[in-house]
Amino acid sequence: MQQYQFEKIYSLMGREFGKIKSGQEEAHALMLMPIESNALRIHRMYPTSNSRRLREAIALALFDIKERYSGDKINLDSFRDDDNARLEEAVLMAFDPFTNEEVKEIVSSQSTLDITNKTMLHDYYAEPIRCLLRIKDSIDTWEKQMGSNGYFDYIEQFMGAEIKGNEMKFSILASVQ
Repeated sequence: MQQYQFEKIYSLMGREFGKIKSGQEEAHALMLMPIESNALRIHRMYPTSNSRRLREAIALALFDIKERYSGDKINLDSFRDDDNARLEEAVLMAFDPFTNEEVKEIVSSQSTLDITNKTMLHDYYAEPIRCLLRIKDSIDTWEKQMGSNGYFDYIEQFMGAEIKGNEMKFSILASVQ
């Protein structure tokens, strides 16, 4: 896979699941906040896991998700490094039952989601995918305005004081049935 093909995941997922428009983030805050706070925690511990690496981590996470609901396996080892892999895991920890055992337990006990059912997984991942795509668009915006680490500089100013500790947070959508 080449870089162009790797980055095409954003538009493919946007067409399949839709995107959150700028200014409509508040309606998605319950999913956005744990993803963003987990990423910020990693960035604070590992400054080389910067905005650019987060953009890559989002693409990697989107490929992970697509594999889970479609079964399509793609080798992405050439795109993965320590900096983006840390962020990939951090964003997935916010919602993914295959990454976060706590999420798996809650989803299993509080919903009828069968994580072996590809159609149900497709529906489950819709909101996290839209949130990841919104964060990617935000990264693009803030890097243009503030430089190569613009997104994390913005997030630190916007919500940094509220993010404490190293514990990864997660969100479960109440609408999962």
